[in-house]
Amino acid sequence: MLLGSNINNPEKNIEIALEKIENQTGSILTKSKLILTKPVEFESYNNFCNIAIKLKTQFSPIKLLSELKAIEKNMGRTSDSADLGVYQDRVIDIDIILYNNIKFSSKRLIIPHQKNLYERDFARELINEVK
Repeated sequence: MLLGSNINNPEKNIEIALEKIENQTGSILTKSKLILTKPVEFESYNNFCNIAIKLKTQFSPIKLLSELKAIEKNMGRTSDSADLGVYQDRVIDIDIILYNNIKFSSKRLIIPHQKNLYERDFARELINEVK
């Protein structure tokens, strides 16, 4: 999974999200380093704080997605980029990048996450740290 935040104390947001993920979805097995990146595919003065994690969970991909979206909402994220059709600043963004070796595609979720695996160097670097 990949987490990102670029408003309202991003490092603290990542820390809170990691705690919620561990309490609500499963055990974090490994974490990448935390890095700062410029926004991708939209303009903002706020840099992102990003981290990748490897999670052990009993949840199916869709159940996991629902839990992660609930965490985002609980932390103050009011709208999703997928619903808006554009990217914007966000308190927290949690993406499922890989899930074991499965390929999965639905309206709400595509695994593997193509942009973060193949188009964004920073994301690929973080993901490779936790594989």
